[in-house]
Amino acid sequence: MTSRIGVYPGTFDPITLGHMDIIRRGAKLVDKLVIGVTTNPSKSPMFTLDERMAMVRREVEDIAGAIEVVAFDSLLMDFAEREGAKVIVRGLRAVADFEYEYQMAGMNQQINPRVETVFLMADVALQPIASRLVKEIALFGGPIARFVTPQVCEEVVARVKTMGQKGS
Repeated sequence: MTSRIGVYPGTFDPITLGHMDIIRRGAKLVDKLVIGVTTNPSKSPMFTLDERMAMVRREVEDIAGAIEVVAFDSLLMDFAEREGAKVIVRGLRAVADFEYEYQMAGMNQQINPRVETVFLMADVALQPIASRLVKEIALFGGPIARFVTPQVCEEVVARVKTMGQKGS
């Protein structure tokens, strides 16, 4: 019997409640969910890859199912192939997400037709949450506790403080 392996890729900078929702639900669809933590060259991360890996590992440890957190720095389809995945799990928040993700799924299908993309709609209460916005709110001293777990909130707030000290 072969197991169904899925990959959920992202930068997770930081991991949000929206990510956690997709991970919880995605883990139910596959026998093993591999969370691929990557660095997007077009983004400036607040946390290092190692910090994000540790953060994601800690946050998912109580989620039911076989979940593994892995770093990757390659084409998503090459990563999926390396992990033995047949499914890529992606979360959708809004129409703008769909347009981008639909295009990416089409390109990925061209690269590797053996791997399917599955879209999960974000929980309505979590749809507006984006890591980019969480960081922006935090940088301006706004409240982020509704968007991330308490420990991630502490880490983001602490990082913002150290960033402010460097600029002083």
